[in-house]
Amino acid sequence: MIIEQLINDCTKKNIKAQEQLYRLLAPKLFGVCLKYSRNYEEAQDNLQESFLIIFEKIGQFKHKGSFEGWAKRVVINYTLQQYRKQNIFEIVSENIADEEHVEIDDESVSLEFLTKIIQELPDRYRLVFNLYVMDDYSHKEIATMLNINIGTSKSNLARAKGILKEKIKLNNNYSILKTK
Repeated sequence: MIIEQLINDCTKKNIKAQEQLYRLLAPKLFGVCLKYSRNYEEAQDNLQESFLIIFEKIGQFKHKGSFEGWAKRVVINYTLQQYRKQNIFEIVSENIADEEHVEIDDESVSLEFLTKIIQELPDRYRLVFNLYVMDDYSHKEIATMLNINIGTSKSNLARAKGILKEKIKLNNNYSILKTK
């Protein structure tokens, strides 16, 4: 298999193999970076730094599961580490009732708009939202990853959903006004 050969060559610091692996995975991993970064430029920086770590630690990949999944985890961990250094999380001890389910009409909201408003969320809300909604982590896993308590994770998710819901409503109202 090609990916296995690339991984083996990368462990030997083969520059051509690293380039090929980068070209193979960069588009997918850049999407991950965009989800967790504040903007396009920060996502580019996070991708580059993540690949340096991937190439440095590639020998730690145990060939259990997909390499792409392992690399994605490296990207997420690197990005979260940058935010942990900034101490952006506020600890709350409130209990959030049942999580509100938000339905989005695919025709009323473009992917570009949705990506833009998610990136505009405050860091702590955006990170929890993406980990929970987009990458299917549990609140317990998120709490561990971000060094916060489960209640904070739930609270930040609820606030993120509330902000997104309001922005979508405003956008839909604006769109209706524009078409009239």
